[in-house]
Amino acid sequence: MSKVYYIKNTGKDYKKLGVDALKLLKTVVADTKHQFTKEVPIKVHFGERGNKTFIPATCYDEIIHYLKEIGISPSFIETNVLYRGARTTKEKHIETARSHGFTQIPIIIADGDIGTDYYEVPIDKEYIKKCKIGKEFSRYSQFIVMSHFKGHGSAGFGGALKQLAMGFASRGGKLDQHSDIVPIVNGEKCISCGFCVDKCDFEAIELAPKAIIDSEKCVGCAGCIAVCPEGAIKNSWGGTHFLEKLAEYAYGAAKDKDIIYITFVHNITKDCDCIGRSMEVITDNIGVLAGKDPIALDTACLDLVQKSSGQKLFEEGRITLHHAEKIGLGRMNYQLIEVQ
Repeated sequence: MSKVYYIKNTGKDYKKLGVDALKLLKTVVADTKHQFTKEVPIKVHFGERGNKTFIPATCYDEIIHYLKEIGISPSFIETNVLYRGARTTKEKHIETARSHGFTQIPIIIADGDIGTDYYEVPIDKEYIKKCKIGKEFSRYSQFIVMSHFKGHGSAGFGGALKQLAMGFASRGGKLDQHSDIVPIVNGEKCISCGFCVDKCDFEAIELAPKAIIDSEKCVGCAGCIAVCPEGAIKNSWGGTHFLEKLAEYAYGAAKDKDIIYITFVHNITKDCDCIGRSMEVITDNIGVLAGKDPIALDTACLDLVQKSSGQKLFEEGRITLHHAEKIGLGRMNYQLIEVQ
């Protein structure tokens, strides 16, 4: 049974949420005798431009101050998104993050300028053999993964596991999870500019006269999606076993890493923070949870949300939890410990 620490907080004071997050961090550190390394990145989600319910930058202030006080050098770390938007490239991603107030510490975009910088983590699981993880993650042995628990159209919910699986993955790693096949080209939108051909390091794209992607040569890095000026190259959604692949990528992201997980169960919406518009909150705020087992943490968050709402919200996400437990990432069985 894994320990999950919890502070109930149903209010709207984000500074208080940050204080609670720090209290839980200190509790986990003391309980597990955690020893920090000199550099500890904080994995966050900066929120898509136009989104209003992501966890704001002020919620991280207390932990940042604490780390600096004890001689630890913190940074924010994140990866580029798979779709076209304000966080598709490193430059735009950092610009969006800063516009949302994430200016306290340096920002690391782990998978490079357009999401194609990665290293491989062998896991040899049922669906994924090697994970394409953002290259900069390889430089660190420790992380604080801070998540926002909310709904997600494909995953059921987003929490600690999704922060690992999608949040640590490079663009190609995200594509691995979302689809079984390579990106597709919309011939009506393609203007034969050749940007995708120049970008492809694997000679998988040619103009004939429109862009054509060779599925035998394509490695799924998805760099072509980022550079296409017309948005003519898209992901091919609908791949099978997405929820299980999510669990396996989370396993790969956490492999050989020492991670403390903190999750804000606030501003709970039907969809995730990648949606670039204002969304309605669908149930009450609950509080902040933390621990070292991401499966136990997500399970506790899900149980609390369902209990509070009186509905089986985000239930399909339990498929990911069960598969993650099956492959040895952690345990769904947890002891919820309320911290005063």
